[in-house]
Amino acid sequence: MQSFPDLPRRYRVILCDLWGVVHDGYTLFPGVIERLRRWKGEGRTVLFLTNAPRSPGIVSRELVRFGVPAELFDGVMTAGEAGVAELRGRPVGFMGTEADRADLVERGLTLIDDGFDEVACAGLTEERPEVADFAGELREWAAQGVVLHCLNPDRIVIHGRQRMVCAGAVADEYQRLSGTVHWYGKPYPEVYREAFRLAGYPDKSEVLAVGDGLHTDMLGAALQGIDAVYVTSGVHAGEPFPSDFGQRHGTGDWAPIATVAGL
Repeated sequence: MQSFPDLPRRYRVILCDLWGVVHDGYTLFPGVIERLRRWKGEGRTVLFLTNAPRSPGIVSRELVRFGVPAELFDGVMTAGEAGVAELRGRPVGFMGTEADRADLVERGLTLIDDGFDEVACAGLTEERPEVADFAGELREWAAQGVVLHCLNPDRIVIHGRQRMVCAGAVADEYQRLSGTVHWYGKPYPEVYREAFRLAGYPDKSEVLAVGDGLHTDMLGAALQGIDAVYVTSGVHAGEPFPSDFGQRHGTGDWAPIATVAGL
């Protein structure tokens, strides 16, 4: 493991993860502001690419409240935004918090409580925080052929020191029940297409991903054919980059250019 490397000038676009890299849901990690200032001072475009189900606007405002000056990043792309672009214009069911519901409605989704053949899954709720709490609904939907749209493919995040289950864990269980899942966010291609659009369609050799998720950030970068820096202090809690990563995922000899503890 090493400190964060000096980056070659060719990386003019940084796709940086948020949870586990920039903050833990409560506070910014040490060194984040300094690293962002350095990247911007070097003339790089900094985009935050997150599996959050919320809108880019909400995430941007949260970053500013955390203490990240707006001038230190150029944009935000979220898994939820990729999903909303697909679902807007037709009625769908809903699974998530009331805040998630309000956000999706504000972004143009028509959410209905019954009679749906698709459901937008933003996550679980405070009252029902485990996948098993929704076992009945999931079995019923799978039997009816309802398509579940997963707006956050993360399985868990660490919120402060608390483990929180995310929509990806729901989608895993739904697939186990033979339900159909459409996934959005990292490592899936739609969210990268939108991020590249926001960045002005750079050549992939000019893009560097930074993230802590092996199955999201690292796999997404590998599948996109872009370089990456793996941050070990996030969701995998110090786990090294697996030597058999390429074998497991069909990505050849792809590996991050560096493994670091944090920004």
